[in-house]
Amino acid sequence: MLTVSNLHTYYGTSHIIQGIDLEVEKGAVIGVFGRNGVGKSTLLKTLAGWIKPAQGEIVFDNERLNGRTADHVARKGIGFVPEDRRIFPGLTVEENLTLGFLQVPRRSSAGNTAALRRIYERFPRLAERRNQHGTTLSGGEQQMLAMARVMIGEPRLLLIDEPSEGLAPMIVADLFAIIGEMKESGCTILLVEQNVHEALKACDRFIVIERGRIVLSGNAAVEDDRNKLMAAITF
Repeated sequence: MLTVSNLHTYYGTSHIIQGIDLEVEKGAVIGVFGRNGVGKSTLLKTLAGWIKPAQGEIVFDNERLNGRTADHVARKGIGFVPEDRRIFPGLTVEENLTLGFLQVPRRSSAGNTAALRRIYERFPRLAERRNQHGTTLSGGEQQMLAMARVMIGEPRLLLIDEPSEGLAPMIVADLFAIIGEMKESGCTILLVEQNVHEALKACDRFIVIERGRIVLSGNAAVEDDRNKLMAAITF
């Protein structure tokens, strides 16, 4: 589904992503791990079209996405849930959700209504608070809103950046249950997450990034690979 070849990305003069190669199979959930500041979030932002790569190729569903805008990438079927959630102030929960319709401009009004209904069934707390301003929600509820807003466009590849950061354990469990449901439904996911133990339960494979490069990859179901992962990220 996704092939990344010799990817390089800069922030100004800082060389953040330094030659990443990655293949993502349809339906796979891949964990992206590493210490803070090694380029995990930059990788997702580059794949989502938020940052233009300096070198390399990103091919999704047989289309080269290098230089494409973020809205084109979203309409192609890649959804991105950023670490800072990007909840729009002054808009209600439902108004934030309906912005997700922009990902699927060809979908009918009836299709959008049905998608919103499915989101409310999956996120009953958002249904209860549909007329409340999104920025007045709790941190966990805002994270659910950020995920739901992307999911309403029914992306084929979902990029999720640090969904559990700063959240209570009960909310974290709810979020990973949702990620597990999405995996069961066949959604392909790239997941950046510091809660490695929880993330591995949902992952098929994982990669570890260090200084902008992949230094380790493995099978999340293989104990020896998991041990190598923990040794690589322990500090």
